[in-house]
Amino acid sequence: MTTLPRPTTTLTADDARRIALRAQRFLGAPDRRAGVRGVLRHLGAVQLDTISVLARSHELVPYARLGAVGRKTVEAAYWKDTHAFEYWSHAACILPVEEWPHFAFRRRAYRDRPHWNHELPEGVYDQVVKQLRAEGPLTSTELGGAKKTSDWWDWSGTKVAVERALMYGEVVCVERRGWKRVYDLAERAIPDALLHDELDDTECLRRLVRLAGESLGVGTRADIADYHRLKGEQVDAVIADSGLVPVEVEGWGKPAWADPAALAAPPRGRHRTTLLSPFDSLVWERARTERIFGFTHRLEAYVPRQKRVHGYFAMPVLAGGRLVGRVDPAREGRTLVARQVTLDGPKAVRAVAQALTEAATWVDCTDVRVERVDAPSLREPLTRELAGLLG
Repeated sequence: MTTLPRPTTTLTADDARRIALRAQRFLGAPDRRAGVRGVLRHLGAVQLDTISVLARSHELVPYARLGAVGRKTVEAAYWKDTHAFEYWSHAACILPVEEWPHFAFRRRAYRDRPHWNHELPEGVYDQVVKQLRAEGPLTSTELGGAKKTSDWWDWSGTKVAVERALMYGEVVCVERRGWKRVYDLAERAIPDALLHDELDDTECLRRLVRLAGESLGVGTRADIADYHRLKGEQVDAVIADSGLVPVEVEGWGKPAWADPAALAAPPRGRHRTTLLSPFDSLVWERARTERIFGFTHRLEAYVPRQKRVHGYFAMPVLAGGRLVGRVDPAREGRTLVARQVTLDGPKAVRAVAQALTEAATWVDCTDVRVERVDAPSLREPLTRELAGLLG
C-alpha cells in the first residue's frame, strides 16, 4: 500500500470553491481566442445527452463559459479536422483527440469483457468494418439499420457490431448528424501519432487522474474518480505519482488533492452569470456540488412528473461564484418560457433575470415569460427586472 504524504497546504472552503470555478473556466475573462476547442481541452470531457430544451448539453457547456457562441460554430469546433472523438468517459462524452491514448486501458477492458447485453451475430462485425472501410463515414442507418423493432434497446446486429467496434477502438464516432452517431475507422479518423495503445493501464490511469485534478482544480478521491468514471482503487494506485498534491480543505472532512498550478496562482477575476446544463461538469457529482456550493442538484427528467420538485430540465443558475437558483426552461416560438423558477432570496433576482435574458438572446428568442416562481413574492420583481433587460 502506497503511503501518501501529509498535506502541507490548508484551503478554506471559499478558496476551494474559487479554485474549482477557475479550473472549470467560470472565473476570469473568457478565453475567446481559444474558443470552444479551448473549453473542451481545459475540461477534458463534455458530456452528451439526448435531451434538448434550449439546446443540447454539449452546446450549453461552452455557451455557459463563453457566452453566445454560434451553435454551428460549436459543432464545427468539436468535429472539424478531427479535433475530438466520442467515447465513454464520465458518460458518453466528447473528448479532445489528444486523449485517445489515455483510454487504451478502457478499450482493452472492453475487448476482454466476457459478457454483453446484446448478442453479436456471427460475421456481422467483420462485415461492418469492411463496409466502413469501403464507404465510411456512415451512420448505423446507412450501415443497414439501428434497431430490429421500435423498442429503444432492441438493436440490430449491425448496431451491436458497430457499437462493439466503437468500444474496442477499431471504430470512432467522428460527429453527430441529426443526433445519430457517424462512424469511421479509427485508422482514418485519429492522427497517426495518437493512434496507438502503447500506454499500459497504470500510465493511462495516472494521466487521467492528473487531468481530472487539473479540470477540477481541487477534489476528493471520489471527485477525481468520478470525472472519468474510474474506480476508487484505480485512483489510489496512481495518485501519489500523478503530480497532484495533497491538501486539506476546511469543512470537507475528507482527504483532497489539488493541481499545483492552481495553488500557485490565486484565483481572481470576473464571475460568470449563466444558466448551467444539468450535465455540466461543474455540477456532475452531486456530493461535490453540495460540498462546494451547499446546493442539492438532481436531474428530474427521468423522475415521474408528479414527483418533480424543480422541473423536467431544471438548470442551476451560477452568479457571483454561487449557485443562486434554478430555472426549468421551455420554448414556445420565439418566447423562452421559465416554467418554474427557484430563487435563493431577493438578491438572486437580478442574476436570474440576466441569465434568462442572455439565454433567450442566444437561442433567438425575443421574449421571456415566467410561469411559476417558488417564492410568489419574488415573481413581480423578477418580471420587472426582465422587462427592463429586454427593453
